[in-house]
Amino acid sequence: MSDPSSGGAPGCTAVTEAEAEASIRGICFKTGPPRRLGVEVEWLVHELRDPRLPVSPERLGAAYAALREVPLHSALTVEPGGQLELSSPPAASLTECLTLVSADLDAVRAVLRRDGLTLAGLGHEPWQTPRRYLRQPRYDAMEAALDRTGAAGRFMMCTSASVQVCVDAGHEEPGPLGHVRRWWMAHLLGAVLVAVFANSPVSAGRPTGWLSTRQLRWTQIGAGRAGAPALDADPRGAWARHVLDAPVMCVRRDDDGPWEVPEDLSFRHWARRRSPRAPTRDDLDYHVTTLFPPVRPRGHLELRMMDAQPGEDGWTVPLAVTAALFDDPAAAETAYRTVKPLAERTRGLAAPQNPLWRAAARDGLADPELREAAAVCFAAALDALPRLGAATALVDRVAAFRDRYVARGRCPADDLLDAWRARHDGRPDGSGAPPLTPHPHGKDTPS
Repeated sequence: MSDPSSGGAPGCTAVTEAEAEASIRGICFKTGPPRRLGVEVEWLVHELRDPRLPVSPERLGAAYAALREVPLHSALTVEPGGQLELSSPPAASLTECLTLVSADLDAVRAVLRRDGLTLAGLGHEPWQTPRRYLRQPRYDAMEAALDRTGAAGRFMMCTSASVQVCVDAGHEEPGPLGHVRRWWMAHLLGAVLVAVFANSPVSAGRPTGWLSTRQLRWTQIGAGRAGAPALDADPRGAWARHVLDAPVMCVRRDDDGPWEVPEDLSFRHWARRRSPRAPTRDDLDYHVTTLFPPVRPRGHLELRMMDAQPGEDGWTVPLAVTAALFDDPAAAETAYRTVKPLAERTRGLAAPQNPLWRAAARDGLADPELREAAAVCFAAALDALPRLGAATALVDRVAAFRDRYVARGRCPADDLLDAWRARHDGRPDGSGAPPLTPHPHGKDTPS
């Protein structure tokens, strides 16, 4: 979500509606043999001594200043609420991606530990209410725009964290690695991934009734800002229409004044009306960064639906499973055939505002169909990982996750709920309960 190019109004020539559509169609799906992989890992930052205590902006600022002096392979950015994100460079293999990001995380954790802070692998902040750390025109405008649909936007900005896996768009031609099938599969397999990796059942100290509260927030934000386009046989056309018809979040300025936050202005209408000023190509590129669908095409596919995972290496499991199911032809074919019947449960509605995605976020693998699909997909991924050159330790980690969660119809959120119930002990406000701290191997222990 953080965008380093969030400066003032751009200085290039105006773009017409037709030029905008052609640009979107041209850059969103760059097809070719799947050979690149990336991951973006977001983390909440907690006090090491007690994760229920808020971390002051001054402590975060000092820690982040120290981190900027650390050489990293990945791009390190800060989210609006102070969350940290590491974005890997495109990697030629799963092993390369894991090696680079693991080394970066080790370095980041060492710096934070010296300041008494720690990275928390949770999809949603369980204790604190939204509090913005970054004060920038982009996030002022984002907050104002999202407030129009309720409080969910502030929670998304300031209290959420995810594991986002980036895969190539795929081949131009049909087949298990074709771009049309990968786009279509991402929106059905995505619901399975939401259910498997749900890890955010608590907000403001209480269970929300959803295993992925983070995904609930995205649903509440609304389809225009955080929804997918309708699925059809032409992903390029569907995405271009979606981008042009999506609401403009803000109109940037060159000076230091606040950015304008228009109401009911799509990019299509902006290009036609050319008011409050004519949009430019940079405005179009920026507009795409203000859309948060569960799958975002940006020359590759960003799969954005998975909660952050517990433990220091929990993030490696969704990365490995997703890479195997998208880039191994046999596993991709199995995944496609497995999730295809789930399309009936969408009722023709786009993700995540459809019954399938809602069930995944609310019920996780307690849903029998999602549990069955997850079991087949994990088996296919485990079979494929050695073919992708995965190390034995990674394969064993995926297998352990399968045995602990998928085979039992559970997800990491169930562990958090079990711990919450055990510690709550009849106290409505949770007083006296030790803080909930994810165990490196999926268990929860008092800190």
